[in-house]
Amino acid sequence: MTNKSMAIVAYITIIGWIVSYLEYKKRTDKSPLVNYHLGQSLGLIILSVVLGVALSVLAAIVPALSMVSMVTGIVTLVLLLLGVITANNEATKPLPVVGKLFEGKFDFSK
Repeated sequence: MTNKSMAIVAYITIIGWIVSYLEYKKRTDKSPLVNYHLGQSLGLIILSVVLGVALSVLAAIVPALSMVSMVTGIVTLVLLLLGVITANNEATKPLPVVGKLFEGKFDFSK
């Protein structure tokens, strides 16, 4: 698996992230591109799960907020697609809006 494909696969669900992570750990030459996109995608996965749970609880209390939950899911999907496009271009740009939160938080090169 190439570095570019590992960076792309990291954005495709948690299973894709695990596959990419395990493949990255096997390598002796650690690519900064893959390391960066593993961190960005993990941050986005964690953020989406936390927001999903919080908004589900709020939607159960206030049913009018279920639309907000749906919009959050669509925004997460758009961010995932932007991450895939950035990884495909082999760039290390943060995800829009939330990407700066995850920079430097996760280091998988050890």
